[in-house]
This record gives sequence, C-alpha cells and structure tokens, in this order.
Amino acid sequence: MRNALGLMLASVVAAVVIAAGGWFYYSSIADQGAPKTIAARVADPLPAPAKLAAKDDVSTTATIAAKPTAMAQAAVPAPAPAMPVQPNQACANPNALGVSRVVEIDTTGGPGFGFETFKQFDFLTDKEVVLTFDDSPWPVNTPAVLKALAEECAKGLFFSVGKHATWHPEILRQVLAQGHTVGTHTWSHLNLNSKKLTEQQAKDEIEKGFSAVKLALGTNPAPFFRFPQLQHNPAMVSYLGTRNVAMWSTDLDSFDFRKGATPEKIVNTVMTKLDKLGKGIILMHDFQKHTGEALPTLLARLKAGGYKIVQIKAKTTFQSLPEYDDALLKDMKVPTASTNTRPISSVVQTVSQ
Repeated sequence: MRNALGLMLASVVAAVVIAAGGWFYYSSIADQGAPKTIAARVADPLPAPAKLAAKDDVSTTATIAAKPTAMAQAAVPAPAPAMPVQPNQACANPNALGVSRVVEIDTTGGPGFGFETFKQFDFLTDKEVVLTFDDSPWPVNTPAVLKALAEECAKGLFFSVGKHATWHPEILRQVLAQGHTVGTHTWSHLNLNSKKLTEQQAKDEIEKGFSAVKLALGTNPAPFFRFPQLQHNPAMVSYLGTRNVAMWSTDLDSFDFRKGATPEKIVNTVMTKLDKLGKGIILMHDFQKHTGEALPTLLARLKAGGYKIVQIKAKTTFQSLPEYDDALLKDMKVPTASTNTRPISSVVQTVSQ
C-alpha cells in the first residue's frame, strides 16, 4: 500500500514539474515578442531652389504657393536611389475599395486622355474611375491623401510640380513608394498658353519639370503630363508627342481649389457629376487641404455606389534631357563632383542595434 501511494505521489510531482517548465518556456518566448524595428528618420526640410533663368519670373497661378521661408538653406541633395516600391500585398482592410484593374499606357506619339479635352481613347467601362491629383508634393496635405488612399488600398495618378518636388522630395518618394504613379505638371505651374511665354520657354517649363521630378525621385518618372489649368497649348501638344509623353485632361473636376471649397462640397461635386456620367477621370489637388479631408468620405461614397478604381501605369519611363538635368543641378548648386557609385549597404552598415 505504502509503495503504491509513494508511486502515485511521485507521478503527481513529476507532472507538476513538467507543466511548470513548459509554462516557463512559453512565457519566456512570448515575452520576446516580434522583432523590434527602428522608426524611419523624418527627412530634413529642403530649401527652395535657385531660379533656373530669368524667364522663370513669369507669374504663377494662385494655386501655387511661394517659396518656403527660411526653414533650411542647405543645398538639395544629389539624386539618390528611389524608395523601392513594395510588391503587391494583401490589403489589410478586407472591405477596402482597392483597385479593380491596372491599365498600362503605351505613350508613343503622345496620346491624350480625358474627355474634357481629348475624345479619342475611351478606356473606362461603366462604374470605373481614375483618381488623379495635381500639384504634389506638399507637407501635411499630400500625406493626408496618401493615408486615405492607403486605408482603402486605392491607387492614384499624381502630377507633380517641379518646384514642389525639389522642395519636398521625401514626400514625393513616399508617393512612389506606396505604389502610385508619378507624372509631371510643369516646373512652376505656368499657363503654357500665356502670351508672355515663347515656345522655347514653354518647352523649358515642361522639361525642367520632368528633370526636377526625376531629381526628387531618384529615378525616371512616368511619361505622363497634365497642362496647368488644362490649357493645352497646341504647339506643346505636338512637342509632347515627339517626346512620347501622354497628356491627361479630365472627365470631371472636383473644383477643390475654389474659394469656399469644403470637404462636403468636394464630395458632392464629384459624386453628382460621376453619377451623371457613370465613370470618369477625376481631377483633384493633393496640394489643397480640404482634398485630403474629403477623400475618406469620397472613397466611402465611391465604394457604396459600386464604383471601381482603375490604376494607371506607363509602359516605359520618361527619359529626361541631359542639358536640363545638368542645368537644374548647377542652378540648385547640388554637388556633382563625387563619382562614388557604391551601394549604400557597402557604405553604411548597422553594427549595433
């Protein structure tokens, strides 16, 4: 009897020891948690670039702000590799609007899109929309637009003003890194139909814009262009054709730039026009504060209305002209003497973390 009781007691003690050991091991593993990451450093603000030529003095439209004031006066850094675009991943939001299809554009010969100006190519089907944004990048406002798009896993087409790109390249790189398409919108948002501009000055506005966006991104932008104020100068339309750049007008304007625009008015303007047309290329401005505020509601209304997002990509990238690249670097006083082309991983390494 005593032997039996002793064996039973020994078995119970052994079981308790094993269970306690297992619990201790599991707890120690769980306490380690997921690998910890280090937050990315916020990029330093950049100064306004120097003027490229006296002809840049032509007055800009009211939607473009003046140069940033004395925040930082260091030179804009030389082009760096663009932030990598992440491969397609499952959307974290199971009910997201998302992207219904991706359209690739062959820009040979300079095709035009948007029925307000161009009537040839009708590539959208019923209930399809393209989200386009002008005047990027801009602090606070562009990130607000990016946040709203990311929450719905939606993609847009951004037309960057060259000056803005050189002032805030870190924001424009975020646009590209999040999988959106980046085109251009001239160097300084001049009306290319202005009688104050010669044909050469208009070409300069276009080419400087492309070179500035390339500098900001660290890679070639898409060969996509939108005329400021949708003023399509016939000579420049022909010129863009020779440069194999697709031109984008619009099907419906949000009028988010107008005085008195509110998030509610922007949403109602877009949805009223869209419900009438049934589809379309939507023109907005991520430069405008109310656009970022309106976008979450607009995306929700699009989803509720059964609309689908079409993402636009280009078959090739734009090849900027070396003379404009060189002039931009020279006038912005960007150091170009270094020929070090080593990858960053061979220059900078984390040795302790």
